[in-house]
Amino acid sequence: MQPYTELNLYHLALEEPWFSADPAPELAKARQQHPWLATSSYGPVVTHYPVVREIMSMEDKLRNAFDEMIERMGAKGTPWGDFQHNHILNQIGDEHKRLRDILAPAFTPRQANRHRDLMRQTISDLLDEWLPRGRFDFEEFISHYPIAVMCRMIGAPVDAIPNVRWALEALGMSGSRRMDLLDTMNQAVLTLERFSSDLVAEREKRWKPGDDDDLLDTLLEARHGGGMTHAGLINLLVFLFGAGYDTSKNVMTLIMHEMVRHPDIYERCAGDTAFCSKVADESMRFHGPVNGARLLTADIIHRDVLFPSGTTIWFPKSVIGQDPVTADDAGSFNPDRDVRQPHLGFGYGSHICLGQFIARAQIAEGLSLIAQRMKKPTSPGPEGWRPFLGVWGIKGLPIEYDTA
Repeated sequence: MQPYTELNLYHLALEEPWFSADPAPELAKARQQHPWLATSSYGPVVTHYPVVREIMSMEDKLRNAFDEMIERMGAKGTPWGDFQHNHILNQIGDEHKRLRDILAPAFTPRQANRHRDLMRQTISDLLDEWLPRGRFDFEEFISHYPIAVMCRMIGAPVDAIPNVRWALEALGMSGSRRMDLLDTMNQAVLTLERFSSDLVAEREKRWKPGDDDDLLDTLLEARHGGGMTHAGLINLLVFLFGAGYDTSKNVMTLIMHEMVRHPDIYERCAGDTAFCSKVADESMRFHGPVNGARLLTADIIHRDVLFPSGTTIWFPKSVIGQDPVTADDAGSFNPDRDVRQPHLGFGYGSHICLGQFIARAQIAEGLSLIAQRMKKPTSPGPEGWRPFLGVWGIKGLPIEYDTA
């Protein structure tokens, strides 16, 4: 047994822009120096897919690292710090289960399928507006899709979307741990809290027990039944808007990045939502948007390596699917492949993404209609990349196309 600090490990520059632009080769280099572990400025990084699952399964000895992030940012007591401390992903045990049990009925596959017409109408409306331009930034275009779907699902006014979208973009940078963004993220949380409070106040004017028209009715039922406080309800709404926005927007931008390089695959997406679902899964294996960390609450010894309590361990879930053990020719993009191991794009264990079925439906329906109406897209490539820590993805993807 050897402490991880005494190992000769490859250093991953997680915070550097060049790393964000092409992280998979760096993980491959790290595996050449040690079969499953690297180091970084933020703590050890697990670089081998099976070990990611093995350590993430030790849920009695770890928790999400949001409190460590708050402390590192000097953000305790700030609006952003309070939001990160109180949201559902930072809860464990009975409190986490209680909140998931409240939400679970609204996020089943059946409920996701109920919203497919809404998703199709939303993306159709956006295509009507944007396609006549002939060229645009796909990342900007698609960012309007998940927030519009969420607003319609929850009965929020769509004229609030621009302000909410700005706040969600700012909040999405939380995982980057950039001190210079703290003031902006504080303002984003306050903006989303005001929006959510106004939304609740307006609904409560006409709400009555037993209403179940949308997700907000479900949350108000729990609120008035004693299942959560008003502050807890607002925090949960802010979280749901953020979670529903980042994953879908960044996945779909990453997908389009691949589609312009694989026009044969893109053509097959037109009108075929089942194939679009395969494309989405392959994209999340190849390069999904989420990376995360766990804080150890006890010492662990794994594969003869010691990690002391208090260590923050990082899991590069966005590109861990390119580990050769996950699939044959894992470094190529192929939706028709036989995958030996499922991707971790929606997380793993008790904190697996509750909204994954809505996200899956939203991505498949959106991609299907985009491929029907936007023909032969081309792009010079990404203008930039988001920080690798937290929610990763493309920052700016200019495209040109023919219109069907």
